[in-house]
Amino acid sequence: MPAALEPRVSRIGQISINVKDLDRATAFYRDRLGLKHLFTVPKMAFFDCSGVRLMLGIAEKPEFDHPGSILYLVARDIEGTHATMTGEGVSFEAAPHKVADLGDRDLWLAFFRDTEGNLLALMEEKPH
Repeated sequence: MPAALEPRVSRIGQISINVKDLDRATAFYRDRLGLKHLFTVPKMAFFDCSGVRLMLGIAEKPEFDHPGSILYLVARDIEGTHATMTGEGVSFEAAPHKVADLGDRDLWLAFFRDTEGNLLALMEEKPH
C-alpha cells in the first residue's frame, strides 16, 4: 500500500460531550451508565470506555456549546440494561427494538438522553 494511503489513525482515543452541569452529568455517566470514572479536573470529567476515553466538558466558547454526536453504547443484555436504567430514572425515547437483520445476528437499539439533552443509544447485536 502506498504511504499516502496508509491509515493515519487506528482507533478512537477520546470522545468529548458538551455538558452544562458537570456534577450532574458525571453522576449520570458514572451511576446510571456504570462507566469507570477516571478523574475530574476543572470543567472536565473523564471516563474509561474499554480503552476509549470519554470526556465530559463545559464548552469554553459559545461556538463550541452545542449537542454532541450520538454515542452508541454496547449492552450485553439490552432489555435488562433498559429495565435497570428506566428504574433508575433514565427516560428512553422507545423500548429496545430490532432495527436491522445483519444475516447471522440482529441489531437492536434503544435511544435515550443524558441529563444535558445529548442523544445516546444502547445497542446490542443478538445472534440468531
